[in-house]
Amino acid sequence: MIRSMTAFARQDTQEDWGTLTCEIRTVNHRYLEPSFRLPEALRELENSFRERLRKHLRRGKVDVAIRMQTTETAAQSFEIDEDVARAVNEAANHINRMLDNPAHVSALDVLKWPGVLASTEQDYGPARQAAGELFERTLTELVTVREREGERLRPLFEDRLATMGKLVAEVRERMPELIRAQEEYLKNRFEQAKVEIDPERIAQEMVMLAQKSDVAEELDRLDAHISEVSETLQGDEAIGRRLDFLMQELNREANTLSSKSIDARVTRAAVDLKVLIEQMREQVQNLE
Repeated sequence: MIRSMTAFARQDTQEDWGTLTCEIRTVNHRYLEPSFRLPEALRELENSFRERLRKHLRRGKVDVAIRMQTTETAAQSFEIDEDVARAVNEAANHINRMLDNPAHVSALDVLKWPGVLASTEQDYGPARQAAGELFERTLTELVTVREREGERLRPLFEDRLATMGKLVAEVRERMPELIRAQEEYLKNRFEQAKVEIDPERIAQEMVMLAQKSDVAEELDRLDAHISEVSETLQGDEAIGRRLDFLMQELNREANTLSSKSIDARVTRAAVDLKVLIEQMREQVQNLE
């Protein structure tokens, strides 16, 4: 399965106590690097979220954001200590009776007295449970998007690999002809120079030329790497790092082929190979 590291997923949920929104964005990165933006009430879920990410993702920079909005009734809940309020009121009335110009004590004055009014701590248990389920749904959607985006690249890889295979086959087919042409070229040069050359010397020169221009090993390795890339694309595990390594190996062989070239057509084929490899390498950088 080809999975892209670039994806976005968003899910929402609404309950009696409020709403939750979860967004997960991922971009390419050498390792798995998650970061979280969570409400304080959900902060304790971060470790479990990290574990879930590791089970589904292998690489990528991952930004997880969860927003929570509670309903007005859930956000504002208070308890009144009636005993304290009654005691405060009685104390205020007692003082007023002692004063010449007593001041009226309002209900708000009583509520302001320490201990009369206390806000009850909201139970975030339902919100945490809903956040865990919401995160799981969002993560599932994200993985689906990454797979869908990755699979869109499969035709690109297959097309490039097929073209590379044809180029390698063409160079392999031409090499005997190129060696013979180079041998004739050397003999003509010797004849034009009107220099008596020992046939044994000519044979030695041709052996040296054959060794210098022998690209059979490079062509074999190119074929092997092309086959390895094709097989890797069929795997179920994360393939980005392995493909990146294979792109480096392919490029190395293409460079060697170019340096050993004794013909413009071989040089052109080597250049075409490097262009195709670079096109694949750019896409590989974004694969998990």
